[in-house]
Amino acid sequence: MANLNPTARFSSRVDDYIRYRPSYPADVVHLLARECGLSAGSTVADIGSGTGFLAKLFLELGCAVTGVEPNREMRGAGDRILSRYGKFRSVDGRAETTGLPDSSVDLVAAGQAFHWFDPPATRAEFRRILRSPRWVALVWNERLENGEFLAGYEDLMRRYSADYSKVDHRRIDADRITQFFEHRNWKLGTFPNVQHFDWTGLRGRLDSSSYAPQPDDSSYEPLLDELKQLFETHQKNGRVDFVYDTNLYYGILQP
Repeated sequence: MANLNPTARFSSRVDDYIRYRPSYPADVVHLLARECGLSAGSTVADIGSGTGFLAKLFLELGCAVTGVEPNREMRGAGDRILSRYGKFRSVDGRAETTGLPDSSVDLVAAGQAFHWFDPPATRAEFRRILRSPRWVALVWNERLENGEFLAGYEDLMRRYSADYSKVDHRRIDADRITQFFEHRNWKLGTFPNVQHFDWTGLRGRLDSSSYAPQPDDSSYEPLLDELKQLFETHQKNGRVDFVYDTNLYYGILQP
């Protein structure tokens, strides 16, 4: 079974994560600029910043970004990838204990990470570090199951990953978001996103997932055999597509 500790479970997957995980559409930042007043002068805390996919969007707008990331390998990769941006720094911290000063950021954001957090402790910490009006943005790339290939991939994950249902971010629904914000006045923006994979890329995408069996697991080779069959059945011109909705939940934490 994969390690359920969110701090450690990505350590051996960093290279595949960088190469094969999807980024986020720039529309995420554009919406936050329109709706939340985000600008080049804003200060952002990216919680669970990982290798920097979300932070990069804020940096390109001109924001100052602090990446809060507890995994040393992921944090180091983010530092290397974002080293050309003068307004980025990273710290060893968690959503519940960021280590950031009181009232020090204009926006707290989390990409593909909120489902790992402890909501009550995280809410208290975000309130502490945010300046009024306390904007929070939670982002996920949600893989869709439309089409036989994506439905087949989902079936493989359910059958071969012992903890898939425990860590799947789609357990987070509107009720969980409402519970976190403690009101229903949050909003949702949704944007299309897609990745195109050859066989090597599809295998790398599998290996980047925290819930996927590792190569030394007895279930890895049988999973790979079925994945290869699935690819061969549905590939077009040597490619298959991962289709996503990028969901952006954003709102204000009340005092």
